[in-house]
Amino acid sequence: MYSIVYEKSAIKDLVGVEKPFRLLIKEKIEILAKDPDRLKNRIKALKGKEYKGLYRLRVGDHRVVYQRKDDVLIILIVRIGQRKEVY
Repeated sequence: MYSIVYEKSAIKDLVGVEKPFRLLIKEKIEILAKDPDRLKNRIKALKGKEYKGLYRLRVGDHRVVYQRKDDVLIILIVRIGQRKEVY
């Protein structure tokens, strides 16, 4: 099981999300920590040199941008927000 670590910007983003969506996003992040393969159809690697090593998790109209560190079993949440705001 992975540990979840949030960057300060991600926490600020999450607080700004409406409560029903916030709860759903937290639920999906917990599933991601327990079994990343369970959400594989909602996950994509981001393209581009500046996004190397980052992935996005689709949760409705919201996106969770994260980095997965397999060597230390950590998922670092970088950004959370609506699709048009995150990229």
